[in-house]
Amino acid sequence: MTPARDTWQAWAALVAFVAAVTLPVSVVDGAPGYVLEGGTTSVLVLLLLGVAVLGAIRPRGTGAAAVVTGLAAHVGGAYAIWLLSSVDGVAGPGFWGLIATSWLLAWALVVQMSGQAGESASPARRLFVPAVFGFWLLVLWEVLVRGFGVPQVILPPPSDIAARIAEDLSALNTPDQTSLLWADFQQTFIRAVLAGYVIGCASGFVVALLADRYGFLRRGLLPIGNLMSALPIIGVAPIMVMWFGFDWPSKAAVVAIMTFFPMMVNAVAGLAATDPMHRDLMRTYAADHRQSLSLLRLPAAMPFIFNALKINTTLALIGAIVAEFFGTPIVGMGFRISTEIGRLGVDMVWAEIAVAALAGSSFYGVMVLLERVITFWHPSFRS
Repeated sequence: MTPARDTWQAWAALVAFVAAVTLPVSVVDGAPGYVLEGGTTSVLVLLLLGVAVLGAIRPRGTGAAAVVTGLAAHVGGAYAIWLLSSVDGVAGPGFWGLIATSWLLAWALVVQMSGQAGESASPARRLFVPAVFGFWLLVLWEVLVRGFGVPQVILPPPSDIAARIAEDLSALNTPDQTSLLWADFQQTFIRAVLAGYVIGCASGFVVALLADRYGFLRRGLLPIGNLMSALPIIGVAPIMVMWFGFDWPSKAAVVAIMTFFPMMVNAVAGLAATDPMHRDLMRTYAADHRQSLSLLRLPAAMPFIFNALKINTTLALIGAIVAEFFGTPIVGMGFRISTEIGRLGVDMVWAEIAVAALAGSSFYGVMVLLERVITFWHPSFRS
């Protein structure tokens, strides 16, 4: 491993470590408490952190040093979360020093590993950096909210959101109960998002083929497409609800409108992006429009088409959720968010947001995998 030239994270971690050892982690009724008063476990955690900090200041470029740094960072973070039960709302500077030490060590580890997570690295190594980064975002969220005693109605900690999700999903194993998250996911994503996504993308692609074939359609539709893509969803959604009713078809109509124009614009641009020499070569072979389209122009347009498909995965989910604010049956992610926020059920609101984020990210990931399989020949995928 190549040592990182910039080791300011290690020196900052040393300062934070000194604060964790010397300053109180909590102050309850005027009585300070220190990490060293936690017994053998506290001493071992601090010893591991100290060794990792000293090793990060003088990096030797070995894999063992990276293992020690990563182990110390995550053990320190886990220990800080364990301490939260006794420092909720009364965390002292020593506690924040412990958190800062662990976080800065994790930062130094990410800096070291990110240089090795290029395209030639294994999939596990490429996933390591974002996994550590995301994990520490959750850890910092948890300790900041609970350490400063932030009220739950303002921002619940991730542990409460996870507990709410687990409690709701446990109803799937109980015949006489209903999982609200699963019912909302079915209504919003499976019915509205997928149906609207397929309709919008397919129709946009077909219209792009027609616009590419007939020049007057291209000159007339592209300006309209740019105009329609700027329409506010909060203006379109209530109209679709009036036209198609309160159930999922109106949400699918909103999704179809939002996904139609990105697909059409990108597909038209992709079909026109072929090299003039390649088009001349097809004419030299006496290829007709259908042959030129299937053998040259459509394959060349695939990166543009998949770009639209990936953009539309997020637009579709946003459109369906926002459309549910303007009328829906008593089910759906947007309905649940608007209802629970009025009842101050903030943990359920964040649970719905987490499910929506997971669904949208998974949908995007599926499109990325399809893109790599279908357009494997594209230069951007060559290692």
